[in-house]
Amino acid sequence: MKNYVQEGCYVEVTLPYARTSGQAVLVGTNLFGVCVVDGASGASINIHTEGVYDLEAATGASTDAVVGAKAYWDNSAKKITAVASGNSYVGVFLAAKATTDAVARVRLNEHVA
Repeated sequence: MKNYVQEGCYVEVTLPYARTSGQAVLVGTNLFGVCVVDGASGASINIHTEGVYDLEAATGASTDAVVGAKAYWDNSAKKITAVASGNSYVGVFLAAKATTDAVARVRLNEHVA
C-alpha cells in the first residue's frame, strides 16, 4: 500500500511542556501518550499512544474510580483523574483507585476525542 506511513502506536511529537520518560503528555487537545524518553518543552520525541500504564494521578475528593471507569487527563495538574469536567478523556481505569492513591493504572485509548 503506497500511502501507509506507520503503525501509529509510537508517534513523534513536539512536546508542549517538559516531560521525562514514563510521564504522560497531551499534545493539542486530542493526542495523548506516554513519553518514551526525556524531553524539554519544544523537543521532538516519540510517545506511545497505546497500552496500559501506571500514571501519576490526582488525589482528593471525587478522584476515586472503579475498574472500567473513564480516565481523564488534567492538563493543568499534569495528572490522571476521574473528574470529567474541564479534562480530556484518555482511557479507562484498569484497577480501582482510591482518593488517596497517587498512581492510577490506565489503559490508553487509541483515539482520545
